[in-house]
Amino acid sequence: MSNIEPLEPTILYEDADIAVINKPAGLVVHSDGRTAEPTLADWVVKTWPSAAEAGEPIVQSNGEKINRPGIVHRLDRDTSGVMLVAKTARGYEHLKKQFQARTVAKKYLALVHGTFEDNYGIIDRPIGRSVSDFRKKSASRGAEGELRPAMTWYVVKGKTVIESDGQKYPISLIEAEPKTGRTHQIRVHMQAVHHPVVCDPLYGAGKPCVMDFGRTALHARFISWNSMDGTRMKAEAPLPEDFKDALQKHFKGVVLA
Repeated sequence: MSNIEPLEPTILYEDADIAVINKPAGLVVHSDGRTAEPTLADWVVKTWPSAAEAGEPIVQSNGEKINRPGIVHRLDRDTSGVMLVAKTARGYEHLKKQFQARTVAKKYLALVHGTFEDNYGIIDRPIGRSVSDFRKKSASRGAEGELRPAMTWYVVKGKTVIESDGQKYPISLIEAEPKTGRTHQIRVHMQAVHHPVVCDPLYGAGKPCVMDFGRTALHARFISWNSMDGTRMKAEAPLPEDFKDALQKHFKGVVLA
């Protein structure tokens, strides 16, 4: 994969119980039970041994348990950016309650196909399983299984047109704020409103992979949470090189507040 930085997280903040890291694209958060590869969870335990006692396993359909030490939430493999991790069991419980209460705020940057009629909007569509691919979720008519409420706010930060193979493709730079935490939520919602994320292999089928991206063009830029003593905290992950290049070449003058 091109334009992907080394698979080594960096620490953006830490206290005795909680840390914030910047996850590089290409690094899987925890094992899937099928393949053996380095994971963020492995790195967390190596960096903070106390994290081995923090977290809850997931149980697969075959009954196999997959440990997720220190992991309170996740990013997709190809999504870069900011994540909260628990260094201790106490920190895990504290963060878990905040995610359940939806008091953790997250903002992402995404490059998506097409242009929007309005410069901001709310996508309020429940998410279920896709009928066409077991790997996918769906927020469109015909989604199967339990339909779970999902809401994403977005703001358009810039627009451009990319030429590729003699064709012109309008591209928008958006800031997306998921108000719920569903699997693939931003990717699913963008596909549902016909603006799939650039180079998304699951939800962008049929759209060209432009701007030299070698991965899904999604970056978790900002997160806010309450510390153990109740102080409101925030952290921001710097732009990875592929996003920097795209903004410098195609979105000059765009200000990311």
